[in-house]
Amino acid sequence: ENQTSSSDFILLGLLVDNKVIGVVFAIIFSIFVVALTANMVMIFLIQVDSRLHTPMYFLLSQLSIMDTVFICTTVPKLLVDMVSEEKIISFVGCGIQIFLYLTMIGSEFFLLGLMAYDRYVAVCNPLRYPVLMNRRMCLLLAAGSWFGGSLDGFLLTPITMNVPYCGSRTINHFFCEIPAVLKLACADTSLYETLMYICCVLMLLIPISIISTSYSLILLTVHRMRSADGRKKAFTTCSSHLTVVSIFYGAAFYTYVLPLSYHTPEKDKVVSAFYTIVTPMLNPLIYSLRNKDVMGALKKVLLKCSPTQKTMASDA
Repeated sequence: ENQTSSSDFILLGLLVDNKVIGVVFAIIFSIFVVALTANMVMIFLIQVDSRLHTPMYFLLSQLSIMDTVFICTTVPKLLVDMVSEEKIISFVGCGIQIFLYLTMIGSEFFLLGLMAYDRYVAVCNPLRYPVLMNRRMCLLLAAGSWFGGSLDGFLLTPITMNVPYCGSRTINHFFCEIPAVLKLACADTSLYETLMYICCVLMLLIPISIISTSYSLILLTVHRMRSADGRKKAFTTCSSHLTVVSIFYGAAFYTYVLPLSYHTPEKDKVVSAFYTIVTPMLNPLIYSLRNKDVMGALKKVLLKCSPTQKTMASDA
């Protein structure tokens, strides 16, 4: 208690029963390791394999970078708190956590929308695809996603951290998520919560509009295709993206758009755990396991690194 500053917060965490805390810790740690490994492998493969030097994979590498930063923002602190008696986070640490998770989640919102546009151009305008999605355009799309996300972080973080907090400093959550932090405020935050709600709705509506329009046009184009192989390829590349979009936007919709009457601390923790811990692991697995190019690049790297291949090379 003496080591706790008056401005520090205490994170209650997941409130797991002590009997199963070891099992929960092992599961979360395993997910964390798999997520980090899968995203780093995805970034590495996209960099080293020339067949993956396309706009779709460039945007996918940006998604993997975002997922890596995203999971590192919350999970290491959660794991430390699970084995520690003091679950303290400093005022500055809380602010950094809020800024990073807002930036990453906002950047992913925009990036997933732009990835849908990329699929639209690839399926509906294949001949103009190299022109419309040239390197400059890809860099602009990626930069726009990062800028949009960081704008959200720079806008909402200072306001949240400047709200007066008095009385209890205990956050009923496993990280500094804004709705959980604002419950400790000793001032009226209704105006700020309304502004945050409008901001989040807009950030969801813009990408969802792009995604809905893109996939409506893709469906029309696929319906007109005579080639069964063409339909299958278009469906395969788009279904992976739609799976990721549904998971990520569904969790975000619950957290930031549904009225407070639908929320309880327990539900909020489960949904937050899903989109901050599980989703960063699922994204690279969904894209890699269902993608022949990525699996082919992985096999190529593994063959190069295998002892048999090295022996054959040295014998030659």
